[in-house]
Amino acid sequence: MCSIGEMARDSGLGVSALRFYDRAGVLVPARVDPVSGYRWYGPGQLDEARLLARLRRAGMPLADIRLVLAGWSGTDTGLVRKLLESHLRRLEQGLSDARGEFSTLRALLDRRENRMTSLRTATVRLSLAAPELAAALDAVRFAASADPELPMLGGVLFDIEPEGLHVVATDRYRLAVARVGVTGYDGSPVGFVVPTALTDAMRALLGGEGPVRLSADGDRVTLEAGNRQVSGQCLDHDFPEYRRLLPLPGGRRAPVDVAAFRKALETGPVRSAETGGTDLSVLRVADDGTVTLCADGDESPDRVAVNREFLLDALAAGARDRLVLELDAPTAPIAIRRPDDEAAFSILMPVRLED
Repeated sequence: MCSIGEMARDSGLGVSALRFYDRAGVLVPARVDPVSGYRWYGPGQLDEARLLARLRRAGMPLADIRLVLAGWSGTDTGLVRKLLESHLRRLEQGLSDARGEFSTLRALLDRRENRMTSLRTATVRLSLAAPELAAALDAVRFAASADPELPMLGGVLFDIEPEGLHVVATDRYRLAVARVGVTGYDGSPVGFVVPTALTDAMRALLGGEGPVRLSADGDRVTLEAGNRQVSGQCLDHDFPEYRRLLPLPGGRRAPVDVAAFRKALETGPVRSAETGGTDLSVLRVADDGTVTLCADGDESPDRVAVNREFLLDALAAGARDRLVLELDAPTAPIAIRRPDDEAAFSILMPVRLED
């Protein structure tokens, strides 16, 4: 007999997936402890679990998985072969359909790009308070992407409007936004993406209390602080329309003491993501409005799983003793907000616990 943790390790199925397949009647443990509810699996079930993991990675529907498992050990394998061949044909047809749709989308993008100029031609000059810009960059820098496959996310968006500057960074799984007041700018809204290396060089200049000057001319951006300056080229990419990614207000808002919450995350229960081995913290807002960490086996319908490392980064970037977590449905983004500054916040995408 092996425990559910050992079965997860040896089979390639996560613990939460094993629980799901138990409830679905697909892979039922040989024994369940009547007191603790802990699951135990027999020696012969490991091969079955590994087969299930392969079928799952191939995206086979649950109804077909049931039949494959039921017929796998029999002498007549005809049904199993037909199910595998049928699923392969579905995948091939789906890939063909997807290629056709993506070909159309690329053509639409090509026509759109032909009507746009890739070189930034706007000329911008404005003044900002050094401490405000420093705090804003600190609040978003952690969310910038390091993925070479997505160079357009490898920087910080400077989104300038007459009423203020928004700095934004995202790596798809998290997004951070902060706002800085500006003076001396009354032009049209304009945005440019500053590479992370140049962003870090700008941040290094912001040690004083006085104003700094930010200017952009074409594809070149310059920050001046006193008699020092740093300058470089912007990324020749458009940043996603980040406002469309922002969650609508209305989730359950729960204040947290950052130091205590960090300690709870670092020492509390974690789960492993089913891909990549990422540590997940599973959160829930209790009836009294506090955020609690769900223990292993807690199947509350309103629990939300999140990458623990990303959440710790967001808490550090929040730079406050108290922050507000905004949680909604298990599939909705989690927002981490400053109680004294609604314009500075970060968003984390939730992680699905089971299929």
